[in-house]
Amino acid sequence: MEPRFGFIHEKFDIKLLILFVLRHLPAEIDAERLAELVLIDGGVDYFEYKQCLAELVNTAQVEASEDGCSLTAKGARNCEILEKSLPYSVRAKAERILAPVVEEMRRSELVLANHEVGENGVTVYLSMSDGIGNIFDLKILVADETQAKTMERSFRRDAEGIYHRFVAALTEQK
Repeated sequence: MEPRFGFIHEKFDIKLLILFVLRHLPAEIDAERLAELVLIDGGVDYFEYKQCLAELVNTAQVEASEDGCSLTAKGARNCEILEKSLPYSVRAKAERILAPVVEEMRRSELVLANHEVGENGVTVYLSMSDGIGNIFDLKILVADETQAKTMERSFRRDAEGIYHRFVAALTEQK
């Protein structure tokens, strides 16, 4: 067996790291993306991660669905009590890696883009919130689903810029 590097080796520590990562995320996350965030320490491999995640689901500490994984109240309580037993360097590295993911998740909760196929064509719904209420809501009829999906991707990528250009176009003095 190859020598293992890193601070995390035991199943307990792997489970605790999974709980720690989930506790710091604002929404559920896909199991594969969760794996990327948990496999930050050279002592953990993918198969151990999958086994530990399954055990956390079986003990009702993590909820897994088609949409992703999230922490249950039991898992959050256990993590809060035990997270200090994770090595400081692992916690610090996890927090560093989680910061942009948390920001991306929070932003995606505020920017919504979807479409609906109806009798008259395809309607695209674009919305942006500031966390308190909607600041931009647009419903537009487009030619087809391909165009709708393109608009959705563009809006998700640059909702703030589109909002500013839209306001500027409407307030421009001629």
